[in-house]
Amino acid sequence: MDENTSDEPTDRPAAPTEQEVFDILSNRRRRYALYALLNDDTTTIGSLAERIAAWENDCTVDEVTSTERKRVYTALQQSHLPKLERTGLVSFDRETGRVHPTDTVDEMDIYLEVVSEEQLSWDQYYLGLSAVAVGIVVAIWLGLPPFRALSPLLWMTFVVGLFAVSAAIHNYRSANLDAASEPPEVSRRS
Repeated sequence: MDENTSDEPTDRPAAPTEQEVFDILSNRRRRYALYALLNDDTTTIGSLAERIAAWENDCTVDEVTSTERKRVYTALQQSHLPKLERTGLVSFDRETGRVHPTDTVDEMDIYLEVVSEEQLSWDQYYLGLSAVAVGIVVAIWLGLPPFRALSPLLWMTFVVGLFAVSAAIHNYRSANLDAASEPPEVSRRS
């Protein structure tokens, strides 16, 4: 065994495993905490508790009662933030109450995006768009009307344009999701 190897924990834990990710995200308060930290560089546990309490109680931060805030604060301090710290997603200074996201939090963004049952996910949308594109190519190849009325180059320009516009909208919506002030699951309740 190498003399330099030790059983001491490293400064930075490895990225969470898939099982740890699902365990972390199984709790709404941890999801809310991660969502808040995606948009903030550093915050305090008090500020985080107020924000989460407001989301949970469907009110503004100013309307949160001290009981609601304390309930969330205690759970964050005793359970959720230590768990997020153990998995390497945040660094939590218990003395100052400062909570700082690690670079690993950015990887959680894909798990935090919520697609409701009545919405198409982007992968389903692009799959459908690809099927339409294949249909257009087959119709052009077979010379079916109205596809033979325009040149194949115009049709291909149309298809490429559809993908370009879709990608631009996807990018815009993803950027707006990142900048949103509340988690998607809270936004859907409104």
